[in-house]
Formats: sequence, structure tokens, C-alpha cells
Amino acid sequence: MNERRAAREHRRAQEFELFVAGAGGRLLHAALLLTGEPGRAAGSGDGFDGSCGGATGSRGDEPGSRGTEAAERLLTAALARTYADWDRLRGEDPYARTRQELAVRFARSARRYRRPRGGVLGGLSPRERLVLVLRLHEGVAEEQTAAALGLSVERVRVICTRAVSALRSRPVTPPAPDRAAP
Repeated sequence: MNERRAAREHRRAQEFELFVAGAGGRLLHAALLLTGEPGRAAGSGDGFDGSCGGATGSRGDEPGSRGTEAAERLLTAALARTYADWDRLRGEDPYARTRQELAVRFARSARRYRRPRGGVLGGLSPRERLVLVLRLHEGVAEEQTAAALGLSVERVRVICTRAVSALRSRPVTPPAPDRAAP
């Protein structure tokens, strides 16, 4: 009996690890957009190695070293919930479940993310970021977004339109040139 249970737990852990390896980068990017954090330096990869431990570990690439602490914390909590429910998914899409959990956890703690943090969507309100990420980045339908957030479809449409127009009206700042050492 113990051997069967151990084999089942090992298989479960392997399946979940493969899921995180495939979806971890995209989910981390969604969490970064939600929290409004600036994210990683260019060329660092997605920072996810597929294990439940978070980012890959060389000195400058450790979890939280790139200004992504809140996003990593949010994603870790959502993935932990998905892992806890892994056996009960019964054919349900684990990515959709994790994305839903990520959105719910962000919505519950949105007051923490009101101040701009320098990210692409940092100037938007938390609700605008949530609607924009679900609708445009994740491709969730208006009806599903409205149902998940407890809003009307018209309200989701208005929030998304307002967020997009706010992003379009924002002045474009050119990237700072990199200075090479002489």
C-alpha cells in the first residue's frame, strides 16, 4: 500500500513539475503585469526552471533579485493551491485553474499594488491591470472575465477600453542607452 501511494505521489509531483516547466514563464509574466513590477533585465530568460522552487539560481538570478518579489509570491501561492487540488482537477485545465487563482489572489490583495512600481502597466489601477491582463494578455472572453470578477460585461468592456486608452495616451519614453565601459 505504501509503495503504491509513494508511486502515485511521485507521478503527481512529476506531472506538476512538467506543468510548471511549461506554463511557469507565462504565468510569471502575467503576475508581473498584474503587480506592476518592472520585471527582469533583458536577456535573463524567463527565470523559471520548472521546479517548485521558483527562479533559477545564479547570483544575479535568484528569486526576488530582479524586483519581482510580489509577483513571485503571488504566483507561488497560486501554484501551491493548484498543486493541492491537482488530484481533483479531473480533466479541468490546470493552466486555467492557476490563472483563475492568480486573478483571485491579486484581486483580494489589490490594495497592496496601488502605487506605481515602474512596470509596463504600473500607472494603471489594480482593477484596470487585472481586466487588461485577463482580456488582452490571457485572451479570456469578456463574459468569463466579468463572471470571475463579479462585474457586468459592460463594466469589463469600459474598464478595458479606459485602460487601453490610458496606455495609448501615455508618452513614450525612449530606452536609456547602455554605456559601455572604456
